[in-house]
Amino acid sequence: MRAELVLMGKRLDMAARVRRRALVVSIYAGLALLMASLWSVDRWHTSGVYMIFATIFVNRLFLGGYNFGGLIKPFNGKAPRRSAYRETPFLMLALRVYQPTPEESEYRSDEREVHQRDRAHYQAYKVLTIGLTVLWLVADWKMKVPRLLMWMHVSADGLLYGLVLMAIVAALTLPQAILLWTEPDMEEEVTASISGQPG
Repeated sequence: MRAELVLMGKRLDMAARVRRRALVVSIYAGLALLMASLWSVDRWHTSGVYMIFATIFVNRLFLGGYNFGGLIKPFNGKAPRRSAYRETPFLMLALRVYQPTPEESEYRSDEREVHQRDRAHYQAYKVLTIGLTVLWLVADWKMKVPRLLMWMHVSADGLLYGLVLMAIVAALTLPQAILLWTEPDMEEEVTASISGQPG
């Protein structure tokens, strides 16, 4: 896990657990606000896909995990791909832009981090199982006993679509959020490792 975020050239210290938890709450509050706003625009008819794009953007910028970038190392342990055509214009203009390749420790997880990643996915899996059970229950009521959903001001199809959107957002963000929420303060780990080394 990285200890800082870089946003628009500014470094934000995220070593403290309180800051990471505030980031997780802010991300989910922002995604909930976006989802409600998109509902008010067109009942997610065409704007629902923007929810998925926003989630991918949040992963890329803040969370990481499924994307290179953010606080969590990539889950797949692979280095980011570099495109050769981006360097060509600089070479043609005889300009040199230093783009260092990331160190292996920036994208490969050690044994402890792999264990934490697996545990976070297991916890996220339990939450998603509950969410999918609720989704199945609503779909079952819609199909077999539609009058159970008539008291709502939302159509059953709209409700199902919203639940599916929430399940996708949770599937793409929940393991990273669990890791950010549960990791202790990083200063304590760094201090413990420094004090354990011979001087």
